[in-house]
Amino acid sequence: MDYQVFDTTLRDGGQREGISYTVADKLAVARLLDEFGVGFIEGGWPGAMPKDTEFFERAKTELELRNAVLVAFGATRKAGVDVTEDKQVKALLDAETPVVCVVAKSDIRHVERALRTTGDENLNMVRDTVRHLVANGRRAFVDCEHFFDGFRYDPSYTASVVKAAFEAGAERVVMCDTNGGMLPSMITAAVNQVAELAGVSADQLGIHCQNDTACAVANTVAAVEAGVKHFQCTANGYGERPGNADLFAVVSNLQLKLGLKVLPDGCLEKATRVSTALAEIANIAPDTHQAYVGAAAFAHKAGLHASAIKVDPLLYNHVDPSVVGNDMRILVTEMAGRASIELKSAELGLDLAGHPETTTAVTNKVKELEAGGWSFEAADASFELLVRSELPGAGIPSPFTLESYRVLVEHREDGKVISEATVKLRVEGERIIATAEGNGPVNALDEALRVALSNHYPQLKTFELTDFKVRILEGSHGTNAITRVLLETSDNRGEWTTVGVHENIVDASWTALVDALTFGLAR
Repeated sequence: MDYQVFDTTLRDGGQREGISYTVADKLAVARLLDEFGVGFIEGGWPGAMPKDTEFFERAKTELELRNAVLVAFGATRKAGVDVTEDKQVKALLDAETPVVCVVAKSDIRHVERALRTTGDENLNMVRDTVRHLVANGRRAFVDCEHFFDGFRYDPSYTASVVKAAFEAGAERVVMCDTNGGMLPSMITAAVNQVAELAGVSADQLGIHCQNDTACAVANTVAAVEAGVKHFQCTANGYGERPGNADLFAVVSNLQLKLGLKVLPDGCLEKATRVSTALAEIANIAPDTHQAYVGAAAFAHKAGLHASAIKVDPLLYNHVDPSVVGNDMRILVTEMAGRASIELKSAELGLDLAGHPETTTAVTNKVKELEAGGWSFEAADASFELLVRSELPGAGIPSPFTLESYRVLVEHREDGKVISEATVKLRVEGERIIATAEGNGPVNALDEALRVALSNHYPQLKTFELTDFKVRILEGSHGTNAITRVLLETSDNRGEWTTVGVHENIVDASWTALVDALTFGLAR
């Protein structure tokens, strides 16, 4: 590859608030990044972080990489310390990675105030460390910390750090926008000026952008357009403060918009799946509005869009969603027209093309319900049940008939709160009464329903309520406000979402719960 895709999810990405990878997590992340086709995986800082030291040790026997090479990250030798005696430099060699990336100060103010040493000694620290790494058979990259701030303050000194690193044998010198304050035009100008001052070509340089101006992806692309061929990113843009340049957006832009081959064949189409898997490992909900790989990246809501999409999907998609492993979705809302209803139904496997009366009925019903606070754009299962109820021959019979339900909540003297639900149902002509306790009224109703239906529908044992969201609808206030409930349910084959709306939160939950069981059983 002419371009070097350098991922630092395990090092810089791990600095995001709320992320704390175990060693097992780090190994799993590395495998997914390798599958996606990145060229370099920065695994952490051995010697400074015990967890990272363990990761590199285990990686020697547990990590088989096909596309990437592992990179150990560290710092240049300390001021006044012989490089052969520096313990952290020794830890970098002990990690036994083919590539080592060391961070160096490139802003003279940081050299003098943070390192408390001279500009000349800092240059010697860079030279000594790079030479030592190269002499020990390592490929050396140098991250120039606070590069752009330093370059604006004292361009000649910052350029001298770049020059010193290359003279010592560095393969790449990376310009780091550590404070994340740059804009694309500034990046372009700096790349050209640095190359001239340091006497190097732009393709020898690298770029590392933080997202404090929300320009990390744009800045990275601008650097590549200016000639840089090494770029550093993190999966999903994870990182300190607002984060780093998002790996998936950067590589998608470079490959799909600029026509640059930055990943091996067949890897870009894994973007959506890998992004979601990495979010799960980080224990962070996937960003539904993330470019390219988000669930809403190719979701269309307005009826006008849907009408055009019926003619040609690419009219309203900037790329074919499948090239990044994503799908186009039609959202059904009060803005929906007949085209939206037809497209969404087709997406769910229901052909309304020959049923104009059904399309009209569903469209009118959706608009009426949404005006009352319902929302189907995140509740495909409830929407499908609605369409089937109007489509001749496609209806799904309810698994039971409700006679009544009752929920009691008891707050006991010892502080325990117990919910108890009783349901009275008719199933295939049989009257069933069941009672169950739960940790809340909805859970108690769910448990009572399962008790009542288990003999007739044993597959309910595989159903699990995985998420429960309550929203007070706009324009309603206080504890008697109208509420909307979204329930997410899963089994061993997938997941589905249902919706219920009512001024009584328990009844809204009941509606969503019945839809969830009905839809799941019909699967």
